[in-house]
Amino acid sequence: MHTDHHSHTEPPSESELRVKAIESLLVDKQLVDASALDELIDIYEHRIGPRNGAAVVARAWTDPAYKARLLSDATAAIAELGFSGVQGEDMVVVENTPAVHNVIVCTLCSCYPWPTLGLPPTWYKAAPYRSRIVIEPRAVLAEFGLHMDVSREVRVWDSNAELRYMVLPQRPAGTEGWSEADLASLVTRDSMIGTGVPTDPAQASNLNGGA
Repeated sequence: MHTDHHSHTEPPSESELRVKAIESLLVDKQLVDASALDELIDIYEHRIGPRNGAAVVARAWTDPAYKARLLSDATAAIAELGFSGVQGEDMVVVENTPAVHNVIVCTLCSCYPWPTLGLPPTWYKAAPYRSRIVIEPRAVLAEFGLHMDVSREVRVWDSNAELRYMVLPQRPAGTEGWSEADLASLVTRDSMIGTGVPTDPAQASNLNGGA
């Protein structure tokens, strides 16, 4: 289901073609640098936006009272940390547990919680993901590397213009005593969509020289 799997992609939309045409024109006229554009998009798609959501998740993992508020009134709880605005006015957070795995989608278009997750990935907006995740969620999750045990329920939540969902992933084992900042570093964008899981603590420790 990743964009690398070209067999699952569809022709670009008219708006996407227009954006590409404008980008090419600006690059040709040397008004912008293509690599700089890619870097800017990467910042908003992977670094800035998801960091907000990661902060929310880390707070919920360490503060039971905050977690309770997040699950009962996500919009207000997220706003407590300063994250709100367009595309995030009405939020619902659903919690992953050993018995239930949640995944979000927007079957009609590409509604997505920008204030917490940043820019939506291309595959999230693509028709194959929007249709197949509802019909065969286990198969799609397997394409992302998540193989759900048959005993674990998979719930698919459909975001729309009025309501957007975000997943609260399970806290990884072996993170007892970790700070919120260290915990937040484990939270991936895909884990808050439900197509991924947080980074393994052991791997993070090896990369960072210990938590």
